[in-house]
Parts: sequence; structure tokens; C-alpha cells
Amino acid sequence: MENLKLAFLSSYNFENDSVYRGAVLVTDENTKPIEFRVTSTIKPTDFQKTLYGSILSEHILVELIAVPLLGALKDQPDFVLVQDPLFLAANDKQGLRIVRLFKETEGDGHNEAEQATVINSKYEPILLETSKHIEADLVEIRKRLSDIFAQRNLLEPFDRVKVACQQIHDKKVGE
Repeated sequence: MENLKLAFLSSYNFENDSVYRGAVLVTDENTKPIEFRVTSTIKPTDFQKTLYGSILSEHILVELIAVPLLGALKDQPDFVLVQDPLFLAANDKQGLRIVRLFKETEGDGHNEAEQATVINSKYEPILLETSKHIEADLVEIRKRLSDIFAQRNLLEPFDRVKVACQQIHDKKVGE
């Protein structure tokens, strides 16, 4: 392994989708935690919902979650891994390579997606996609992540982030 640092970036809705939180878990190549950060609660007002309309979710994910969380990290990760395709818009705002991981059954028909599994992997195949301007890097990214994916399930840290974010939210931290 190459001592890569991976960031698993996610967002979660609480309280009937009226409250958002974002979280990022930075790990080593074995998915051992190095750093964890979570946003305060984000509660869009009805007026903001009206003004932003259909782009409200993208604004929240990129401007209020991804940019602040990734900017606050002590050490920059080699790759930022996400599951929500709206986070890919943060590639234009950050000097990091943000890559979406998803199962084939969760795909949305993007032809650019690269399969990221290795032949002897014990995990369900996953696909990768990213923004147009770093799409040329997908072959290299696929190779580096495939080496990790042979040993570790790259989707599992997202489950850890979700549970940690839920625990923080239940304790009313950052309200």
C-alpha cells in the first residue's frame, strides 16, 4: 500500500428532512480513522427554500458542507470519496480529487463510470465517476482504489460516518 489518505464525505437529513449535517472521515489506506469532522446543523428557512429552489440541495452539499469541511482538514487527503453525485460540483471549488463511489444498481446511466473492482475482490463491484475536468485521472484513481478495495470494502466507512453523525445529532451537538 502507498500510505494514501482517503476522505469519506457525506451528508444526512434529520427531522423530516428539515435539518442537514455533513461529515467527513479521513482514514489511512486500511480505513483506520485519522480525522473526523462534522458540521453544525443546517436548517434552511422557507425563504431560502424559495430563493434556491431546485438548487438548494447542491448549495448545501457544496457550499455549506464540502467546502468548509474539506478546508478545515489538518492534512489533505489523496482522494475524497462521496456517494451523492451533487458533491462532485465541489471539484470546481477544491484542489482535491472528489470521486463518487456507487454500486452498479445505484447508477444513473453515466457512461463515464469506471468499474473499480478487482478480479478476486470479495466485495460487490463498485463504480467510480468524477467531474469532467478530472475524468482523465479516473484510470489512475481506479488502479489506486482497486488495490485498497481488494482488502477493504470502500463503502463500509460511509456506514461508520452515518452512525457517528447520527450519534452527534442525537446529542444535539452544534445546534
